Amino acid sequence: MELKTVKIKNIPEGANIILGQSHFIKTVEDIYEVIVTSLPSVKFGIAFVESSGACRVRGEGNDATLKKIALENALDIGAGHTFLIILQEAYPINILNAVKMVPEVCRIFCATANPVEVIVAETEQGRGILGVVDGMKPTGIEQEEDIKWRKALLRKLGYKLDYRP
Repeated sequence: MELKTVKIKNIPEGANIILGQSHFIKTVEDIYEVIVTSLPSVKFGIAFVESSGACRVRGEGNDATLKKIALENALDIGAGHTFLIILQEAYPINILNAVKMVPEVCRIFCATANPVEVIVAETEQGRGILGVVDGMKPTGIEQEEDIKWRKALLRKLGYKLDYRP
């Protein structure tokens, strides 16, 4: 067995990704349907790595550039039955529970806007994802100024109510 790291690359500024594992070829179409019914105006691309039959990387999406980037990264990762969603103009929190409820979805490795490295094990049979490195190493413990920044950001994004008079 050989261990590798594969960087997810060429993600546009402000885009987010969801990397997961599923078990069936119809995953790519089912995730497409979940996204467009949850967020009709979101731009996205999906790639799914088929691990039997023709073993193709399947793709869907409503944005050709995001679809191409998802397909290229999924091919680089090359781990069977994994999927990669790239979103613009939305956050994973907006669709994550809906994606988790797709019957074929087995697990989510990450949902993030951070740089991601995928830790892949390669055997004679194929590849599998062991985990991900999502973002950077911490620089310290949150201080009062950091708490204020976090709370202000969540309110600016509309995820928390602003109770200030």
